[in-house]
Amino acid sequence: MQKVKNISFENVTFDGGFWKSRYDLNRFVSLESVYKRFEETGRFDALRFNYEKDKKPFPHIFFDSDVAKWIEAVGYLIIKNGGMEEQQKIIDALVDDMAEHQLENGYLNSHFIQIEPQNIFKNRGDHELYCAGHLIEAAVAYDKATGKHKFLDVMKKYVDCIERAFITQKTAAFHTCGHEEIELALIKLYDYTGVKKYLDMAMFFIDERGTRNEPWSNEWNTNYDQSAVPVRSLERAEGHAVRAVYLYTAMSEAYVHTGDEQLLAACNRLFDDITLRKMYITGGIGSAKNGEAFTVAYDLPNLEAYSESCAALGLQLFALSMQQTGPDARYADVIERVMYNNMLSSTSLDGKAFFYENPLEIYLADVDKERHVLPERRTQLPIRHRLEVFNCSCCPPNINRIFARVGDFFFSETQDALVVNQYACLTLANDKADIKMITDYPVSGTIKFEIGKCAYKKIMLRKPFWCDNFTLEGADYTLNGGYIETDGGVGGFTLTFEMRPYFVKARPEVRSDCGRVALMYGPIVYCMEKLDNPYALNALKVLIDAPVRPVANKDYLFPDFVAEGIVDDEFEGLYRKYAPSCKRVKLHFKPYWTFANREECDMIVWTRD
Repeated sequence: MQKVKNISFENVTFDGGFWKSRYDLNRFVSLESVYKRFEETGRFDALRFNYEKDKKPFPHIFFDSDVAKWIEAVGYLIIKNGGMEEQQKIIDALVDDMAEHQLENGYLNSHFIQIEPQNIFKNRGDHELYCAGHLIEAAVAYDKATGKHKFLDVMKKYVDCIERAFITQKTAAFHTCGHEEIELALIKLYDYTGVKKYLDMAMFFIDERGTRNEPWSNEWNTNYDQSAVPVRSLERAEGHAVRAVYLYTAMSEAYVHTGDEQLLAACNRLFDDITLRKMYITGGIGSAKNGEAFTVAYDLPNLEAYSESCAALGLQLFALSMQQTGPDARYADVIERVMYNNMLSSTSLDGKAFFYENPLEIYLADVDKERHVLPERRTQLPIRHRLEVFNCSCCPPNINRIFARVGDFFFSETQDALVVNQYACLTLANDKADIKMITDYPVSGTIKFEIGKCAYKKIMLRKPFWCDNFTLEGADYTLNGGYIETDGGVGGFTLTFEMRPYFVKARPEVRSDCGRVALMYGPIVYCMEKLDNPYALNALKVLIDAPVRPVANKDYLFPDFVAEGIVDDEFEGLYRKYAPSCKRVKLHFKPYWTFANREECDMIVWTRD
């Protein structure tokens, strides 16, 4: 049933180049930055259970999940690199506090134990099972990393409590969680322990969803939390984007474990709906700030783009899981689109600050405009610079944990084939293969493969969605499903993708992008900032048939580009009769993910053509 198996980050080592630098930035800078801000804002104190009445900050309903994702990131980093003794001391002390204050029946949530114990499992929208899920994932990672079992034992006891409340005794006031996550976590717990009960519980929450009316705020309809219909009947990606992709990932994982073809069919429909109708060019999803949600097909505004970091990371996890359903390059293509755009834009160049939202257009004049509008009627515009912590700070530790396991995205395997999904300067070492990639991809498109050993009968190399031409030297090949299939040659081979800047158009149904183009280089989306282009960005027009030349930038490895463009001449008054009147100018483009790392300024991805 399981046609493809993803190869763990444990077998992948970055030897240098871009992903080594970004991995280390997360490991040595971002992780510590998140920890300090979480200490300052009371998130770790919440799980120390030392809250005093009327003291601020009091434990919020989702504080447990914030800390859990940070612990999970630490676990992955220990698995790969060892060490991290200081972080282990922090976590071990925290686990002791959790064990001490866990209720006798196994319940564990810092907010409800300390603030409103009378409401345990009473309110579906209060993130109890969501927090439990992230704590489970953290416990699995930490147990695997350290061999210390106390945290996992605490969470097993909590899972038993959840089983009684929702399945055997049904004492909870609702049946499924308001924010999906527990389903994914239970499958991961099953994979780690082999205890079938955990898979059965995951299937219960998946199967139960959408089968009955659930208590929920009148502010939202049942599409918001994917409860309108049973999951196998879902046709479109709707509602809160993070909730949605967490559910869809759990559905895909459930298919992998059970072979339920109805689940797979639903996942295919949902994946297509997202990637063909509701995904930004950057890999961002969830266009509406109100509800952090999907809306309708092709509704992808740039100025108001929500495009939450957590949602894009969740889309990566959905694609990673779907990768196991059969060799199909479109899953790895989506992962790559997110990796080099929305995933990278989520973090500042110095690694200390983060975006919650990832807009595709910024005009500072709109900020001033808001002063003239009643607060309740203001346009909900994304922030213009990254912050070190947020009131709802789900994204920073999520970024920590995904960067810590980024090696998961690079390889998978079938019974007889190694599948290469992403490219970087790295070494793959497992029981079947010892292979080096030597490359500066995607600065250039040349990847040299050195094969020490390879027990696979063939190697499948993904041909990226953006690549028109390639060469393979040192081995024969055939093309199959978006992959270049080869026997690996003798000792290795060299793969070269033609790399050049190119312009992209959106479908005409995407109204925000009509009459506009975006510049890309390989998988990298580019933007213009006003600091480099001293004109009204919306007045600029790029000449798509003119040469586009690269220019180096000292702050990052990828090139900037300079293109030819025109700008309308200024004139007196507000309007005039139309008459062609413009001048040639140079347009400076930089990688989208690097924007907002200097002073605030206007920014645009889609340029008039």
